[in-house]
Amino acid sequence: MTDRMSLSLAQADPDIAAAIDHETLRQHEGLEMIASENFVSEAVLEAAGSVFTNKYAEGYPGRRYYGGCEYADIVENLARDRARQIFGGEHINVQPHSGSQANASAYAAVLKPGDTILGLDLSHGGHLTHGHRLSFSGKLYRTTFYHVRRDTETIDYDELEQVAQQEKPKVIIGGASAYPRFWDFARMRHIADTVGAYYIFDMAHIAGLVAGGVHDSPVPHAHITTTTTHKTLRGPRAGLIIVGKDMKTGEKPDQTLAKDIDRTVFPGQQGGPLVHIVAAKAVAFAEVLRPEFRTYAAQIVANAKVLAEGLQAAGYRLVSGGTDNHLMLVDVFQKGILGNEAESALGKAGITVNKNSIPWDTNPPLKPSGIRVGTPALTTRGMKEPQMRLIAAWMARALEQRHDDAALARIRGEVAELCNQFPLYAWRRAPVAVSA
Repeated sequence: MTDRMSLSLAQADPDIAAAIDHETLRQHEGLEMIASENFVSEAVLEAAGSVFTNKYAEGYPGRRYYGGCEYADIVENLARDRARQIFGGEHINVQPHSGSQANASAYAAVLKPGDTILGLDLSHGGHLTHGHRLSFSGKLYRTTFYHVRRDTETIDYDELEQVAQQEKPKVIIGGASAYPRFWDFARMRHIADTVGAYYIFDMAHIAGLVAGGVHDSPVPHAHITTTTTHKTLRGPRAGLIIVGKDMKTGEKPDQTLAKDIDRTVFPGQQGGPLVHIVAAKAVAFAEVLRPEFRTYAAQIVANAKVLAEGLQAAGYRLVSGGTDNHLMLVDVFQKGILGNEAESALGKAGITVNKNSIPWDTNPPLKPSGIRVGTPALTTRGMKEPQMRLIAAWMARALEQRHDDAALARIRGEVAELCNQFPLYAWRRAPVAVSA
């Protein structure tokens, strides 16, 4: 064994080791409330850091371009089988490196450059990959958009249908990165069928809620469903594609679609899969299949509703008036606060959120009118309704005292005390001290 192989991380690269220690402490001592983030288990971490990182496995189980893939095949088959048990569907691809690559592959399987797609506008809660001009989706395809209603701030299905009839898109995209309400999957599929479009639903944010039975599933309605495997699903940062049954006949889909999906993932979008991450997905999917995950998913939603009520009681307006899922959009500009100012103040108080545009926002994206707040990571730590009420009060205090660094530091101390009651990982090295 060479010296390089025997060195610990702290010995081989103390700068990176220190950054990891500091990040571990940051996650432990703060309230992680970014709606798209979560904490994986020690078992998922172990799989993600396993020797499978050394292995090339281009192709699919039983059809690899490299030798020595017998254990990689076991891992990928387990991941596919477990994902099918969770979500149903007739064909599963667990190889995408991210949700964006899953979307890119789904589009490429049914679209040609220049074809028309119809997605939710980013400024109304959609995602970059649903047609934004700076994304590959906005550059490769002709894009059209639907929006939320001004009065209810919920999806305007009448507008969606009108635009679909007028533009005749080849793909209608559902899903969002900042939408707090349920979706009408059946109506979207009906609209897609009416205009002869494929219906692709990106359930990245709600996948864990779907898996936990607290949110209806798009899989029985969509031709193709994509998702990340982190967020509410609580796995590693990666992607997943599901091809469902044909809704009209109840039969398996045309196998050409499944084959096209596989071909657009590999070799179309990426080379060898990250087998260590596929292994981590399999571990996370096994966790999702346990009964306690349903309890977890229900608690995410319960926590979100209580947190929303607390913020509303403190005088903050929530987009659409509340939440049905794991997140909420808070209109802080109504109180004269920009979203970036709110993000900064809350960060100083040990509360991590992200600035976010709200529908019909008159402010620019980097200085928007809102913040996005979520409960998945807090719920993973074991926090429940009493903690949500306390956190809502801290958030209101921090925003009110946003110009008082001493007051924010005091809240940060209170936050750290709470977090110490809900510890994260058994650290492998002694944590570093945080400077005042």
